[in-house]
Amino acid sequence: MAERRVFAGPAVRKVRREAGMTQAAMAEALDISPSYLNLIEHGQRPLSATVIVKLAERFGFDAAILGVDVVPGGAAGLRRRLSDARFADLGIGAQEVEEWLATAPTTAAAFARLFDAAPEGAATLQEEAPEVAAVRRAIEKWRNHFADLDAKAEELADELRLAGGDLYGTISERLRTRHQLGIRILPSDVMPDRLRWLDWHARQLMLSELLRPASRTFQAAATLAQIEAKAEIDALVAGAEFAESAAARLFERHLVHYFGAALMMPYSRFLRACDATGYDLLLLQRRFGAGYEQVAHRLTTLQRVGARGLPFFMLRIDRAGQGSKRYAGASQSPLVDGDTRCPLWGVHEAFARPGEVIADLIELEDGSRWFTQSRSVAAPGATGSGTPARFAVCVGVDAKVAAPLIAARGIDLMRSPATPIGLGCRRCTRTGCVQRSMPPLGRPLRFRDGERGVSAFDFAGD
Repeated sequence: MAERRVFAGPAVRKVRREAGMTQAAMAEALDISPSYLNLIEHGQRPLSATVIVKLAERFGFDAAILGVDVVPGGAAGLRRRLSDARFADLGIGAQEVEEWLATAPTTAAAFARLFDAAPEGAATLQEEAPEVAAVRRAIEKWRNHFADLDAKAEELADELRLAGGDLYGTISERLRTRHQLGIRILPSDVMPDRLRWLDWHARQLMLSELLRPASRTFQAAATLAQIEAKAEIDALVAGAEFAESAAARLFERHLVHYFGAALMMPYSRFLRACDATGYDLLLLQRRFGAGYEQVAHRLTTLQRVGARGLPFFMLRIDRAGQGSKRYAGASQSPLVDGDTRCPLWGVHEAFARPGEVIADLIELEDGSRWFTQSRSVAAPGATGSGTPARFAVCVGVDAKVAAPLIAARGIDLMRSPATPIGLGCRRCTRTGCVQRSMPPLGRPLRFRDGERGVSAFDFAGD
């Protein structure tokens, strides 16, 4: 897939001003014309690889910042914040948001920071605990791709392959010989409320018998991550500078699980398999001995420079529609935000059709289209007794780039009928929706004597 063009006018302008140089002087230093530099600074020309290298060599420009959003969530994240009811009367359009982010990213970042910190902003943008929201922002900053962890996991995976045997067996042997840790599978009545327990005193990793084979491998890999990737994980946690220790621990757990999944699905081999199979989730699941949810999450991490996969998002919801996992990855999709979602979206259908992958072409109010795939999964350690705990796991990409997916073959992604959905009733302004449960924020209700529309709520349009 072709690399995206890099527009970084504000960053280049900042470097020039810090150096105390005119455009003419900097253009001469970069061996380009002043008019070309002027176009770069005003976002009308992308940075070429040659200019990026010269900026790095002559001005110490850090090219790594080009892949990091100044505003968490990028332009889509900024639009979501500005969709708050307090700004409804301003009529802020998508183009205006793009221009703000392109021409004044620092002030846009300042607005986002203030909005997220305000109680009203937190309640509107997300209905998550503060610690969870902080970790989500940290993951968004990295687009859920941690290059150092991926590189180390890939190197270790190659080493384990040379040792032969299945991955679970080679991980078990490495834990035993290098770290003096044995693995025991214990009955559920011995560990009724735990799936994994690492007892350093007894030098044992105890796993519940309720774990399926893929989950046993994952838990063993996660234990190896705690030991052999500790330095890399500690550095990432320290760099996030969380105010709360609970957020730091949550982020650490995410990184441990990230490494475990990367060990099971090494980056290069997994990306090649994705390309070769058309991102066939069920086939990838079998090929790498992983769970469906593990594969879905792994798809959101494929953003290695020079070897990027499709920009997937992932969402996991329960029967009430509450999101317990949400990763935007590089997709910047608004579909992962909020604690409610449109009942017309096929993700909810997954609960009624267990084991089946539900493909859905949807269209949001802004005209953007997304191709999503959803499937129900059982919770780790779930049994047949009592009420079974189940979730629906959904992955999706922008319809503009979904053509390589085997599930999308034969579909005209930009012209075929798509299901019109919103981002939950309170954020959706579609009129005449028979599924509407609540009126949208910021829109006054209208009442007409003697009339009853298809929707329970009638409100003023644009």
